Amino acid sequence: VVGTASSGDASIDMAKTLNPDLVLMDIVMPGKLDGIAAAQIIKEEQDIPVIFLTAYTEDQFIERAKHVEPFGYIVKPFQEKEIKATIEVALYKKNMERRLCESEKRYRLLVSNIPSIVFTGYKDWSIDFIDNKIETLTGYTMEDFNSRKLKWIDIVVKDDIEEIKRIFTEALKSNKIYIREYRIKSKKEEIIWIQQRAQIICDNQGEVLYVSGVLFDISDRKQEEEEREKLEARLLQVQKMEAIGSLAGGIAHGFNNLLMNIQGNASLMFLDTAASHPYHERLKNIELSVKSGADLTRQLLSLAMGGKYELKLTDPNEIIDKTSSIFGRTKKEIKIHRGYQKDIWTVEADQGQIEQVLLNLYVNASHAMPSGGDLYLQSENTILDEAYVEPFKIEPGRYVKISITDTGVGMDEETRKRIFEPFFTTKEMGKRPGLALAFVYGIIKNHDGIINIYSEKGKGTTFNIYLPATSVKCKELSAEGEEHDEIARGTETVLLVDDEDIIIDVGEKILEALGYKVLIARGGKEAIEIVSKAHELPPAPDIVILDMVMPEIGGGEAYDRMKEINPDIKVLLSSGFSINGEATEILERGCNGFIQKPFNIGQLSQKIREILDKK
Repeated sequence: VVGTASSGDASIDMAKTLNPDLVLMDIVMPGKLDGIAAAQIIKEEQDIPVIFLTAYTEDQFIERAKHVEPFGYIVKPFQEKEIKATIEVALYKKNMERRLCESEKRYRLLVSNIPSIVFTGYKDWSIDFIDNKIETLTGYTMEDFNSRKLKWIDIVVKDDIEEIKRIFTEALKSNKIYIREYRIKSKKEEIIWIQQRAQIICDNQGEVLYVSGVLFDISDRKQEEEEREKLEARLLQVQKMEAIGSLAGGIAHGFNNLLMNIQGNASLMFLDTAASHPYHERLKNIELSVKSGADLTRQLLSLAMGGKYELKLTDPNEIIDKTSSIFGRTKKEIKIHRGYQKDIWTVEADQGQIEQVLLNLYVNASHAMPSGGDLYLQSENTILDEAYVEPFKIEPGRYVKISITDTGVGMDEETRKRIFEPFFTTKEMGKRPGLALAFVYGIIKNHDGIINIYSEKGKGTTFNIYLPATSVKCKELSAEGEEHDEIARGTETVLLVDDEDIIIDVGEKILEALGYKVLIARGGKEAIEIVSKAHELPPAPDIVILDMVMPEIGGGEAYDRMKEINPDIKVLLSSGFSINGEATEILERGCNGFIQKPFNIGQLSQKIREILDKK
């Protein structure tokens, strides 16, 4: 289709009506607008390529024509072949430009729909192209980067800059696609994790032409990885403490048997020693040493599974108040701030162990504040959901939270991760490392609780303890009577079951001194045989003192089999381990009582009479 116009003004109207693919324009035209001016308007308004056909070759015309950016400039007179070839080339070029434009639109549409950010840039970290999703991610626009006012390196987190430069250098040598993960900062100073996949394009001489690649927002994945690492660290700590606890429990069990022998012999000597005897005071000292040794095994057993001893309903506020008052009298340079929740829930706990936990944490805080400071103690009722307690393998529900916060030197992340490890210390070499915080961890764990630590270097430390709460209100707690160790005697028959000769020897003597007839079984198998033949070989045992940990047939199995033979048999369970764990399970199956080694003659006599006299 061909259209013609005889003036510059008419050519503009014709171009709007016809919308041609090409305009052939003479420079000298009648009317207000000459050919150059008319061509300029057509080019700006419709972007139609123009070829000037003119006899004018003066510099002033050519310079003006240049501003129109014409496709061609043909000087009259011209050949038909010349004009035909120029038109065909012009139309071919326009078609190619249209196809390129459409291709670019499709490319930009594709780029905008993929879940990544496409970019090209240069060795100096300036950006040549980056798609508009960068604004959603960072708050910076394409124009911020394209204007060269902002380079990519400007938004990289400082701690990651050296590493990405190193990776860039290595990638430059290999000329391969490289992948790296690092952090950038948004316009609002938010940290964003990205993964960059890119390739460095070089010329034949190895000089970098540009870098091309894609960026992925991996912040969610990094957060999940961080949470998983925290969870794995918690589980590793739990497994580590369980292994140490098993070892500590075995040591404590054996040690308690040794203490039992010492205590038993001391008790027997007391029976034959008057208060005026010079050895009477020395025997008291031996018993005090046994008690100290038993306290040490309590600490060891607090690391082991089953480290709880005498569980009682306890008011957490009273424990905090009591322990902080004791501590405050020795550390006048530390100011104690107390914040207790009213109507605090009760906890079922070994009060002595929880007191030990709190005192250890107070002392730990004082070490962090050698020149004095502030110690904040707080209690509150709280509900822990399943997601929070899952890593600790405990039940969700009601807990009492006790917080101990100091204004001391704090600790770094590496120290914080290891603080509950046995023998780990931050003291200088030569000073003895302790087990205090390892015991703290073990005690709380064995109370089915949680202990967390939050600390920053120079910003103090907070220990948070969570203990499971009971339904009993603190005001409903009643005062408990004092324990008494008076000797109670009897004449019944007692079967003493233990695999340790030293326990059998001293136990037999103690029981005989109390007036009982004694049968001996050095293990579960012998005990079962004696009970099964009791009707053939009288006297039958009225009560069995049964050790819990024995080879071949342990206390639990021996108890069950004796109960099958004689459902009415009475059993007092005895162990160097604590009452919970396997001992609790045996008690729940009907066992009549439990006594913790080492025990003295008064404690044993009272337990025996309590069981035998119960109707």
